[in-house]
Amino acid sequence: MASLLWLQGGACSGNTMSFLNAEEPSACDLVTDFGIDVVWHPSLGVEMGDHVKPQLSDIVSGRKPLDIFVFEGTVIRAPHGTGRWNMFADRPMQDWVAELTGVANAVVALGDCACWGGIPATAPNPSDSVGLQYLKKTRGGFLGPHFKSKWGLPVINIPGCPCHPDWVTQILVAIASGRAKDIALDDLQRPQTFFKTFTQTGCTRVQFYEYKQHTQEFGQGTRTGCLFYEFGCRGPMTHSPCNRILWNRQSSKTRAGMPCTGCTEPEFPFYDLMPGTVFKTQKIAGVIPKDHQTGTGTLTYLAHAAAAKLAAPQWTKEDMFVV
Repeated sequence: MASLLWLQGGACSGNTMSFLNAEEPSACDLVTDFGIDVVWHPSLGVEMGDHVKPQLSDIVSGRKPLDIFVFEGTVIRAPHGTGRWNMFADRPMQDWVAELTGVANAVVALGDCACWGGIPATAPNPSDSVGLQYLKKTRGGFLGPHFKSKWGLPVINIPGCPCHPDWVTQILVAIASGRAKDIALDDLQRPQTFFKTFTQTGCTRVQFYEYKQHTQEFGQGTRTGCLFYEFGCRGPMTHSPCNRILWNRQSSKTRAGMPCTGCTEPEFPFYDLMPGTVFKTQKIAGVIPKDHQTGTGTLTYLAHAAAAKLAAPQWTKEDMFVV
């Protein structure tokens, strides 16, 4: 039976809320079908307060083995590197993290905050927040660039704000069943099985993207137009399976008529949430999108966009919804 400990740092609990809605497998399946022993979880643990500390001490001392350490939220180092802005069980949370990651067989960073610092690490970052092994796109974070768990693995990053529940449970099952070393990671330590394709893969608006036809309003589902050109959708540049593994098994942001915010990428939130950058495509000379499909140069994009607009059939410019 694999043991799992889950702690939260500077977090909103969004990834816990997502995890509790998992379906394939569910949170209960992890225990009943896959034999995971949940030592403690902030929302599921029976023990509270001082009663949690002995369990943590047993793990740190080696009296109780720890197979999987899951961390949600940022590591808060303020003030002045002491970490005392985030206390847990009579100690700064960062001290527990340092010791627990040192004895865990595998370490999982859950959500943007734990992976790269997320919104709390956005400038000016008053809480001095960092991710476990990254700060935004820079490798290092709290544990340092060379950290390896007892199984010789770097931190496994499962980003998202929040991350999809099935991404979490499927990776936990793989680790618990002894297949942790079979999890292929990309250059940002994300499982490739989820983060090799783009959010745009499977998007029901992709035909409008190909013909460079934009929409002028939110919430129109798949009626007309792509959200990339005016509303800042980052689907073509964001690695995630949000349109392959649907949320609640039925939808996604883009399918509901809302732009992808790129929340699985280390730069999220983009442009540091400066006024005029949220839900608005940033453009050069008011015409050319600053960011475009990964792997496409500006000149290539311009040539493709011009040809696509000229070739666009009439149906791409019409409302596809018929009552």
